[in-house]
Amino acid sequence: MKFISGLLTNSFLCAVFLGSDSVWRLRAGRRTTNVKGMSSPSRPKSPHGVAPKKDDKEESFWDKIGTLGRKKKIKEVQEVQEEGKNAIDSPGSPMAPALPPEEYALEENEERSMVEPRSMEDIKLKALIAVLVDWINDELAEHRMIVQNVDEDLYDGQVLQKLLEKLTGQKLDVPEVTQSEENQKQKLRTVLAYANRVLGLARTSTARWSVESIHSKTLVSILHLLVSLARQFRAPIRLPENVVVNVVVVTKKDGVLSHRIVAEEITSTYDDLGVRCERDAFDTLFDHAPDKLQVVKKSLVTFVNKQLNKIHLEVTDLDTQFHDGVYLTLLMGMLEGYFVPLHEFFLTPKDFDQKVHNVAFAFELMQDSGLPKPKARPEDIVNLDLKSTLRVLYNLFTKYKHVN
Repeated sequence: MKFISGLLTNSFLCAVFLGSDSVWRLRAGRRTTNVKGMSSPSRPKSPHGVAPKKDDKEESFWDKIGTLGRKKKIKEVQEVQEEGKNAIDSPGSPMAPALPPEEYALEENEERSMVEPRSMEDIKLKALIAVLVDWINDELAEHRMIVQNVDEDLYDGQVLQKLLEKLTGQKLDVPEVTQSEENQKQKLRTVLAYANRVLGLARTSTARWSVESIHSKTLVSILHLLVSLARQFRAPIRLPENVVVNVVVVTKKDGVLSHRIVAEEITSTYDDLGVRCERDAFDTLFDHAPDKLQVVKKSLVTFVNKQLNKIHLEVTDLDTQFHDGVYLTLLMGMLEGYFVPLHEFFLTPKDFDQKVHNVAFAFELMQDSGLPKPKARPEDIVNLDLKSTLRVLYNLFTKYKHVN
């Protein structure tokens, strides 16, 4: 009995250090010894030829012991390896920010940035993200697209494409679905190039976003883009003002990682947003009296055609025919009784910038005639904002309605 007890004890120790496979061999060997060397008393055979349930439970128990021991050793090795990797790759500063290890996998001279974890808890930042998400979902409701996370849902260009198409009314010539990283970046490149033109950044390098930053899900770049679009198209939302986040910028140079923390301003104080929230008669017409709105539009069409018919032009749709600034510029010349030199504006504007130039030029003519500066922006007219167009035309109607 002592021999058997000792043998069982040795088998248990081997189970912990060698794993379940070795235990099976030891147990099998022990059974052979018991049968041949010790002539253990015979047991009645099962009528079904099935091994006793006790042995099944015993096998399951020993297998579990071996598996637990092996998993514990593997986990310890993995933890040591991960700790060593982080110790080698970390910047070495005792005040280094808590960045995940994957953020350290940089190429030589590569720079990467991310929002400092503590800044992600900022109340203003959370409010800004929530406002932008709600705005996007409202705009794309007809497409049944739901955005839940701005960095995870916008990086491939699909949502940005649909958002720009909705805001501008223009269809983009890009594939609807892209799978590979290369195709996603190509689509994103086209979408961002169009966004930059719409935002007036086509000829400048002031954009705070890029194909790489958007596709790599850089939250700050995505927020800068969305805030710019929301302001450009006068989104009916109130952006939280003075949102500032700390951004950790990690750079790898000569094989050594260094980091710096930069305070990034996402929003500031916007004077023009107050104008957007001021309600006037046109807001009331749009909200409560659409039938009377049609009467106002008909009166304005009659007013402008009275002047434009003199040069064989006619307006039939106020919603679209003033968005390029051509009719608006010619109308000012007719109302003031002078010929507008054709070299001062684009008679057949081909892109967004030329249309903005035309509308801005018409606004200058209005101010030269003594009218106050329009509250609308030239971009609002170009972007087919009907309320802004009606406000501008109504101001002209108020001053020139008696001009023959």
